Amino acid sequence: MNSFGVPPDVLDRVSHAGAQDAGRLPVALLGDFLETLVGAVNLGQPLQRRALRRFRVHGESAAEQGVALRALLDLYLSSVWRLWSELPVVLAAQSNPLAVVKAGEVMLKAVDDVVAELTEGFQLARRTLVRAQVSARREFVDDLLVGGADVAGILSRASEFGLHLSGPHAVAVIAASREFTDDNPLVGVLERAILGSKGDADALVASKSGKLVVVFAAPDRDAVEHVLRGIRSSLGPRADVEDRVDLHRRTTAGNWQAAVGRPRPTATGVVASYREALDALDLAERLALADDVVDARDLLVYRVLVNDRQAVADLIQTLLTPLLAARGGAEPMVQTLLAYFSAGGNTAKTARDLHLSVRAVTYRLDRIRELTGQNVNDPDESFALHAAVLGAKLLDWPTKPLS
Repeated sequence: MNSFGVPPDVLDRVSHAGAQDAGRLPVALLGDFLETLVGAVNLGQPLQRRALRRFRVHGESAAEQGVALRALLDLYLSSVWRLWSELPVVLAAQSNPLAVVKAGEVMLKAVDDVVAELTEGFQLARRTLVRAQVSARREFVDDLLVGGADVAGILSRASEFGLHLSGPHAVAVIAASREFTDDNPLVGVLERAILGSKGDADALVASKSGKLVVVFAAPDRDAVEHVLRGIRSSLGPRADVEDRVDLHRRTTAGNWQAAVGRPRPTATGVVASYREALDALDLAERLALADDVVDARDLLVYRVLVNDRQAVADLIQTLLTPLLAARGGAEPMVQTLLAYFSAGGNTAKTARDLHLSVRAVTYRLDRIRELTGQNVNDPDESFALHAAVLGAKLLDWPTKPLS
């Protein structure tokens, strides 16, 4: 029997039953709560601040152990209602009913104070843990995307963030008129769209340098398309695509564009895919591509051209500068060639795309042959012209002079 008349075995039984109710939590999370509560009831006094501070530590400990706050409070409250019927003052209620009322008031006040301390300690610890996790996540994302010598270290840390880098992975990068941060709600929306309801997909969504980055497993094209669909559904239609604007799906990111790199295995492959996606975004901006998602594999020819700027300038100088002598200048002729090659050499489709007559398109193609000496119907000459006009688009010629 303890000094307040409640046998230790009763306290032990009450605490274990409460722990069972709360999902078999460790009884140690209660600390000396029951003894403290019994003491307060018998003395008829509220708990002092010094006594209450101990329970803030229990809340912190529960958070660090990964215990849910609801389960922790269930442990305490389940123990309280079980303890009530074991209190001496309650057992002797018939002889002194007013004492029961007083005991109830003291007990409810003490429990209210303890729950407040538990909650505050728990929330403070959770915020600290979340900050540490965010910091670790950001450090991992930076190490993964920048690349370095410690590939083995990155591979071992990747599983902590839901990645298993043994297979091929690809990287999608999203740029928007409003920069992305880790606390942007769109990050969570995109995670749910890609990871699914169970969150068991092999993917990581994070912000970096104001852009949103998605690292994901890409064993086949279907996996890539799944992620691209998730991006489109999460961010909504681009603001500049008038025929697809949905007033119910306005994105808080503003106007956006995404690029995806080619899948590659291991951590070094992730770095390569990330850099390729960044390059693709840069090219898409320079070429004023209207697509909401651009694929780096579709821009390979532009990468070849941009890697040798002087050769491209020479090609334009040699093949296209004669077009400056055309009526209206070179710009209409270059646009005609771009539309013609995009249409697969179909003159009728080229005319529709340019809102011209077939006769006008045919005239321009004949004029191009006269001025440049290149025939779009000859495979070799057509290839050279196509490369030249792609280079012109890349260098914004003839709007900007060749350097």
